[in-house]
Amino acid sequence: MKKEIPVYDICTLSEFKQEDILISRFSPYLAQHHNLSLAHKHTFYHLVLFTEGAGTHAIDFEQFEVKPNQIYFMIPGQVHSWSFEGKVDGYVINFSTSFFQSFLLKPDYLEQFSFFNGHIHDAVINLPEAERPGILLLFEQLITESEKGERLGTDMVKALLLQVFIKTGRLGHEKQGSSINAYNYTLLKNFQKLIELHYQTLRLPKDYAELLYITPNHLNALCKDVLGLPAGEVIRNRIVLEAKRLLINLHLTISEIALKLGFDDNSYFTKFFKKQTGLTPEEFRKDTLKTTNHKNIKLR
Repeated sequence: MKKEIPVYDICTLSEFKQEDILISRFSPYLAQHHNLSLAHKHTFYHLVLFTEGAGTHAIDFEQFEVKPNQIYFMIPGQVHSWSFEGKVDGYVINFSTSFFQSFLLKPDYLEQFSFFNGHIHDAVINLPEAERPGILLLFEQLITESEKGERLGTDMVKALLLQVFIKTGRLGHEKQGSSINAYNYTLLKNFQKLIELHYQTLRLPKDYAELLYITPNHLNALCKDVLGLPAGEVIRNRIVLEAKRLLINLHLTISEIALKLGFDDNSYFTKFFKKQTGLTPEEFRKDTLKTTNHKNIKLR
């Protein structure tokens, strides 16, 4: 029987649920939900701060080494798995997409933080030693506030979380430097948003440049300067990522995935995927399934 990758919402993890947010120390969370070690998706925002432990965690098929004082962020829809070694602890926070909207009256507020843009290498941050005490204190306050259940407690949790985002976001901004001005930053963010909306139908930089009211050369130069990639590669990377996410859903055939991604010809999709990844869709699916089964055996 073909299996579909699990998709979890906060209600699924009801033992820790408080309205649209879940806050817990990581060790009991992991013990309660050890099945989350296998590949799965979330319908919510997810962040973990490790205070101890080792092993690996994967976000959208990119592997990262688990380290103390490392924080990672995930947005809804990303594929995730863990493979830990020994005792692991820290903090975990899950919150729904609507959690901040009524509080700030600014639905796109979180988009200003690079770790919530869906780009993997912006989402994993090793905290500098000087910043650790302040950020760890915020997580401790979040745990305390979530357990007390006092009046306006949800608003206090939101205020504490915003401090976590701002302090961590400043670290990312320092890493990126000030080489990109506000206009180009906004332009790049709008390009990335448009890709999310249209990657199944629009494949060429000129299509996006037209929507942004700039020239293709301008868009290409911007992507090369900031991301180190031509605009066409940014588009193709998003298509490949979605293909990978769909390929681990075994109830879909390769032909069905090709159609979902806007490829009328299955052979063209296979050539496209192999050119970008070095594997055919079938090979990627088999390799991923083999890795998942191996993890499953280790966990038993």
